[in-house]
Formats: sequence, structure tokens, C-alpha cells
Amino acid sequence: MRLHRLTLTAFGPFGTTQTVDFDALSTAGLFLLHGPTGAGKTSVLDAVCYALYGSVPGARQSGQGLTLRSDHAAPEVRTEVVLDLTVAGRRLEITRQPPWERRKKRGAGTTLDKAQTWLREHKAGTWQDLSRSHQEIGEEITQLLGMSREQFCQVVLLPQGDFARFLRADAEARGRLLGRLFDTQRFAEVERRLADRRRTAETRVKDGDAALLADAHRMQQAAGGAMDLPDLTPGEPGLAQAVLAAAAIARSTAREQLTIAHCARTAAESAQTAAQRALDDVRELARLQRRFAEAQARAALLQERSGAYEEARARMERSRKAEAVKPALDLREAADAEHRRATADEARARAALPAPRTEAEAPLTEADAVSLTAAARRTTEELGGLESARRAEHRLTALVTERTALDRQERADAADLTEAETWLAGWDTTRAALQRRVDAAQDATTRAEQLAGRRDPVRKRLTAAELRDRLAVDVDAAQERALASAKAAQQARAHWLDLREQRLEGIAAELAASLVDGAPCAVCGATEHPAPARKDAGHVDRAAEERAYADSQHAAQAHEQDEQRLHHAQQALAAASAEAGDTPTAALAAEADDLERQYAHARREASDLHPAREELRHAEQEHARRSAVQRDAAVRVASRLGQRESLEREQAALEEELTRARGTAASVAARAADLERRAELLTGAADAVRAAEESAGRLKDADGRLAEAAYRAGFTTPREAADALLAPDVHRDLQHRLDAWQAEEAAVRAVLAEPATAAAAQRPPADLTGAERAASAAAEALRRAASARDAAARRCEELDRLSARAADGVRRLAPLRREYDRVARLAGLTAGTSADNERKMRLEAYVLAARLEQVAAAATARLQRMSAGRYTLVHSADRSGRGRSGLGLHVVDAWTGRERDTATLSGGETFFASLALALGLADVVTDEAGGVRLDTLFIDEGFGSLDDQTLDEVLDVLDSLRERDRSVGIVSHVADLRRRVHAQLEVVKDRTGSTLRRRGH
Repeated sequence: MRLHRLTLTAFGPFGTTQTVDFDALSTAGLFLLHGPTGAGKTSVLDAVCYALYGSVPGARQSGQGLTLRSDHAAPEVRTEVVLDLTVAGRRLEITRQPPWERRKKRGAGTTLDKAQTWLREHKAGTWQDLSRSHQEIGEEITQLLGMSREQFCQVVLLPQGDFARFLRADAEARGRLLGRLFDTQRFAEVERRLADRRRTAETRVKDGDAALLADAHRMQQAAGGAMDLPDLTPGEPGLAQAVLAAAAIARSTAREQLTIAHCARTAAESAQTAAQRALDDVRELARLQRRFAEAQARAALLQERSGAYEEARARMERSRKAEAVKPALDLREAADAEHRRATADEARARAALPAPRTEAEAPLTEADAVSLTAAARRTTEELGGLESARRAEHRLTALVTERTALDRQERADAADLTEAETWLAGWDTTRAALQRRVDAAQDATTRAEQLAGRRDPVRKRLTAAELRDRLAVDVDAAQERALASAKAAQQARAHWLDLREQRLEGIAAELAASLVDGAPCAVCGATEHPAPARKDAGHVDRAAEERAYADSQHAAQAHEQDEQRLHHAQQALAAASAEAGDTPTAALAAEADDLERQYAHARREASDLHPAREELRHAEQEHARRSAVQRDAAVRVASRLGQRESLEREQAALEEELTRARGTAASVAARAADLERRAELLTGAADAVRAAEESAGRLKDADGRLAEAAYRAGFTTPREAADALLAPDVHRDLQHRLDAWQAEEAAVRAVLAEPATAAAAQRPPADLTGAERAASAAAEALRRAASARDAAARRCEELDRLSARAADGVRRLAPLRREYDRVARLAGLTAGTSADNERKMRLEAYVLAARLEQVAAAATARLQRMSAGRYTLVHSADRSGRGRSGLGLHVVDAWTGRERDTATLSGGETFFASLALALGLADVVTDEAGGVRLDTLFIDEGFGSLDDQTLDEVLDVLDSLRERDRSVGIVSHVADLRRRVHAQLEVVKDRTGSTLRRRGH
């Protein structure tokens, strides 16, 4: 990395834009950055770090942003840092602007602008923009440099005070610094992860042991308590073997108990089988004895009911004969019912016949079917002649409806014509009024736009005038304060000069006070002092003069501050006066108020433009609609006259035709309805008369057939045959009774004929109760034996299952336990607590110790040159604190041959030792970061503690860095360095802010 150019604007103590040409300073290889204390030497380094990383080094990084801004900068100038550098073979330019609190462009107060960042790259002779993202630029720079901000501040900006503390620090402090530089957090992360894995593995092992113990408790419950559990806790070694051994003993005991229970159940099964066989024999004997007794009782009952059986059988025989007559009976009943219905229908039809229409016409109530049919045919023919008249009547009704509709339309058209003519009569007046309203609103809109353009300038002048008036008061007050402070400063200075003059006049007395007999005088050198001057009552001493001088300085500073305030107030007043002019504020306020009133009035009038236009548009639409209504109504009125005359002629012709057709009826429809009803009644009566005559013939034929069928079946009369018939349900019931009787009789005879049943009846009664009691006792004994055997089998199965699960758990737990042992050894080794770690050194400390050893070797190469071969830095792995090895750093003194702690070095020795350590650390960190070339280094302070010879040696070492084409910047205010280092960058401090000035070549 090589720096080319740095440009600062309003940064730190630099109020204006300053530029550092590192290319010009680096030609000599070694250059000096010097200046008085507080001038801003370190701010140049802060700017380099801020440009690269967006923050400043060390403790100064807190409170960035607005605090980076220079107090000497003009309010309109923004803080900015621009760095031009080459890194990893790429020429880049980084521009950073921190947040800026500036005055608002309009109105009072301030606003905060966000931070800005630009990154450009020089390619093909031009600068090309790469990014404006803070995050992208930060990641790009960190990747190119290969170092974090902390590493950059330690490697490029070498803070000697930090390395002096590093030399004297304990192992913990060194570890923190080295950990930040070499990023050993990954090794600490390895320690943490191993510890986490150890805890996780331990938890899993304990969980597995706990599950194993839980299975052991379940096996103890399954074994009925006949199992001894091991007195071990989860995690203790040997737990798994103890549980498996106890489980094996419990399983063996359970299997022996199962064998005993199986033998007992076999014996109980044999006894139960014999008892059940005896019970079955007794039950069979009792069943046969009951069966014989029941058969005898059923036979006696059948004998008692034999008379009813014979009577039912005779009734069934008579019913079977009557079944042959039943079709004839059904046919006669159907014919009789049909004849009764036909006779009733005939009577109703004759009663409904109409009366004769004339006296000459014969009555129809006694007419036969032929006469009734002829009358119906005549009525139908008369009805057909009225069809044309009925159509005419329907047409007449439609004509009346049409004339009614014409009258209604005529009234509606007349109303529309009247309304349209009335509205159209005032159209011209309405349109003119609406147009005037639109024109007035349009004029008001134009006037409002003109007034709006005049409002803002007047407002700005009024605001400036109000500010002018306030600033005028502030300027008067500032002038009074400046005059008063000037007078006070003059008085304080005069007082100080008076006291100084008085002291000079009495200086002889002050010198005489220090004279001692025999000692030479500081003025004349005499050893005798015969008449020394005496202090008078108003003598002024040195302290009084210094107090007066300090008061004079304070008064002068107060006057200078008042003058600055007066100057700023006068500038602000001039700016406000230039904008407001000489017009009084009251006049501007009146003008602004008048403009506001006119503008508000114009806006109110202009707001009516859209409603007026809309109302005019609606009125024009209504005018078009009213005109169309008027035209359409006139056309309809003209066409309606001819239609009305045609309807009147057609109506007169139809009324004449209907008068002839309806006769005495109220209407043709009424006469047609009367004829239709008359024809329907006549036709119905003729049909009823014919049906009655036909049903009488069928009834006579049915009577003859029934008499013949009864005679052939053996009955005297048809009534006797009808009485012998049985209803279907009675017939089925009687048949079921006869069938049941016959079946019962056959069953009784069969039972009484069985040999086994008859033999059982000859034996003594069976003792069923005793046999059941013996069988029940044998079954209970078998159940108890089977239950005991099942319990023993379940115990064996449960113990086998739990033992298998415990064995599986032990097998699964074995690799976990091996992993836990391995991880625990590794975690203890990396944490420094294991017995295998002889030095009790943590992994991160071990890595840092190796890095420290590299740093010590790299630093020794330069330290030996700086100390003329006297000192060598070595790493020490001695134990420190809590029995663990630390990060010790010792110095070997070649003059004494002894190794001692770096804290015993003197101030100058500590400086060049820390410088050598810083340069060595820079080399090691550079290699660690991937070999990034560092062509520009800065060394901050510490040279004032060196003697001339040591300073020459240190400068020779620094000058030797040019062998690798490096340039080294020394930041120091040591005056002797100005003679030894020719290329210089001077920071000049002034009341208006610091500036940079390059000297030498």
C-alpha cells in the first residue's frame, strides 16, 4: 500500500482545504511531520484512517460524525477527506464526508445531511466510479488491505505508547492485543465449540444413563421387586454393565417361575376335564328324563282337545266346497254394484237437464237415450254458428282498450308540450346568466395566479425585514459589549504595564532579597553587599505582575470574542438589509396582508369555476332534451288523429254484428257459454241412460250363473254357499291350527318311542347341582393356575423386552460415551485443564505465543542495530497466575548475559525496544494478512527520550526501511529531528485554524 495524496477540508483543526503530497514527501524515504502541541499532527493520521475505514483510531473513534468537523470552518463548507492511494496494484481514490448539520436553505434552524462515500479507480487514464455504498466500499478496502482497522492502526500508524505498554504489560493484556491483531478468535471459537461439544456429549451420556436406570426401575417393577438395582448415578462408569447383569438374573428367576406355573396349569386342566365330563353326563340324563315327562304331558293334553280338532276339520271341508261357487258370487256382486251406480248416475243426469226453451218443446226428463243424443247434436250445431260472433266480441274489447291508451297518450303528450314550451321560453336568460358566472370565475383564477406570484417575494422581504430589525438590536447590543470590553482590556493592559514599570523600578530590592554574604551578586559579581536596596511599602513582586498580565490577556480575549460576535452580527444584518431593502417592516407587513386578502378573495371566486361550468353543461344538455321532447310529442299528436277515426269506424261495425248474434243474452260469450253447458248436460244424460240399460242386462246374467254354480257344489241356495265361505285370515288360522295339531301328535309319538329316553325315565333322578358344584370348583382352580402362568409369561416377556431395550440403549450409548471421552480430552487439552497439557496453556494462548515468538525474532533484527548489539527480545513460556503458561516477553542483555523482564528497561531503551517491536509486528502482521506490501508507515512520538547516538542508530534503522522501497513518516515535535530529517511536513497552528506546509526535498 502506497499513499499518494491526502486532501482535508474542514477536518479536525484544519478549517480550510489542506493537501498532503505523499509522493513528494516519500522521495527521501524518511520524512518528518512536526508542529506545536495541539496543532493537528495526529489529525493527519486520523484522516488517513477515516478515509480507509470510515472511523478514526483508538479512543478518538467514539463520538464521530459531527465531532470530526473543524470548529474553524465556514458554515457553508462541508467536511471532506479525499485519499489517493495504490493498493494491490490498483490506483484508488476514496472520498468520505461525515454527517453535516447545516443551516436550512429556507427558514430558520438546521438540518442533518447523511454521510457520503465515493470510491473511484484510475483506469485507462481516467477516473471511473465504482461505488457509493458505505458497506461495499468498506468490504472492498478491507479485502484489498487484508487488515482490519485495529491491525492497520498497529501496523501502519505505529503508536509507540501502546507498544511501551505492551512491553510492560502482563500476559492477559498482551493476549488481548495480539488477539486483535492476528485474529485468533477462530482458535478461541475452537475452544468454545469443544467445550460446548463436551457439555452436549456429557448431557447425552447422562440422558442415556438416566433412560437405562428408568428401564432398570421398570424391570424391578416387572420382576415384583425381586431385582437389586446398582447404587450408581447417571454418568458414572460401570452403570450399564451393572444394569445388564441385574437384568440377566431377573430374567433367569422369571423363567423358573414360569416353568412351575406351567406344570400347575397342566394338572388343573386334567382335573377340570374330568369334572366337565361328569357334568355333561349328568346333564344328558336330566335332559332325557325331562323330555320323557314333557312328552307324556303333551299326549294327555292332545287327548283332551280331540273334539275341537274334528269340528275344525269338518269346517275346513265345507269351506273347500264353497270355493267352487266363489267366482260366480264375485261376478254377481260386481254386476249389482255397477247397476246401482249406473241407476244413480242416470237419476242425477236427468235431474240436471235444462227446461224447454219454448212451450212447444217437449220435456227432456222422460226422453230416452236416442232423443237426448239428437237434442245434444242440435245444440252443438247452434254453438258452432256463434264462433264468428265471439271473435268480433273479443276484437271490440281490444278496440276499447286501444282507444283508452290513445286518450292517455294524448294527455301525456299535451303535458310534455306544455312543460317543454314553458322551460324553453326562459332558456336565453338562463344561458346568459350561467356564462357570466363562468367568465367571472375564470377572471378570478387568472387574478389569483398573478397574486400568488407576488406573495412569495413579499413574504421573503418581510421575513428579511423582521430579521433585519432583530439583528439591528443585536448589533447595537454587540457594539455596546465590544466598547465595554475594549475599555476593560485597555484598563487591564494599562494596569499591567503600570505594575510592570513599578516592578522594574523596584527590581533592585527584589534582587537584593536573594543576596547572601560571601556569595557573588548575580549583577556585579561582588561578594560583599554593603548597602542592598530595601523594598518600600508599594513594592510589586513577580506574582502580582503575572496576575495583572493574566487579567490583561483574559480581557483581551473577551474583547476579541465580542469583536467576532459584532462582526458576525454586522454581516448577518448586511445580508438581511440587502434582501429587505429600506422599506419599513410595518409597510411590508401591510402589503403582505393586503396581498393575502386579495389572494384569498380571488381564490374563493375562482373556486366557483368548475361548479359554474358543470351547471352550464347540465343546462345545455337539458335544453337539448327538452327540444327533443317537444318535437317527438308534436309528431305523435299528428299521427294519432287518423288512428282514432279508423278505430271508431271498426267499433261501429262490430257493435251491429254483436247485437244480432247475442239475441236475448247479455253478450255473445254468455249465450255461447249457455249453449256449451246445455250440450254438455244433454250428452251426459244420454250416456247415463245407455249405461243404466246395459248394467241391468249384466246383472240378470250374473244371477243365472250363480244359481247354477251353487247347485253343482251341493248347496241348496246361493246364500248357503256364501255362508260356508271363510275369510282368508280365518282360513289361514284354521289351517295353522290343524297343521300344528298333527305335528304335535307326531312329535309326541316319536319322543315316547325313543329307546334312550325311555331307558332314562327308568333310572333314578339326576343330581345336577352336585355335578355343577364340582365342575365349578375345578374350573376356578384352572383359572387360578392359568392366571399365574400368564402372569409369569408376561413377566418374562416384559423383562425380555426391557432387557432388549436396555441392551440396545447400551449399544447406542457406547459410541456416545467414546465420543464424550474423546471430546472431553480434547476440550481439556485446548482449555489447559488436562493433565496432558503440561504447561496449562490454552489453544489461543499457544497460537499467540507462536506469533509472539515470530514478532520477537523480527523485532530483534532491528533492536540489535538500535542498541549496538546489546539487546535481544525473546519469548518466555514461563507459568504465570493460576499455574498456566503466559505470554512472557523478556530482553537478553548481552553485556551481562542475563535475561530480564522488559519492564526493567529505561525510558530510552523502552522507546527503541518498542519501536523495534512495532516494526517487527508490522512485518509479521503483513505476512499474516497475505503479504500485502506496505510502502508507507507512520511512527508517532517517543523520540524525545533518546540521546544523540541512540537517535542516530534509530534513524539509521528507519532509513534502512527504504531498502524495501518504503517511506516512513515520523510524527514528533523534537527540535533535533528537524536538522536530521530534511523532508518535512509542518503543521502551523493559528487562531483561524491549522494549515500544512511542506519543507525540504
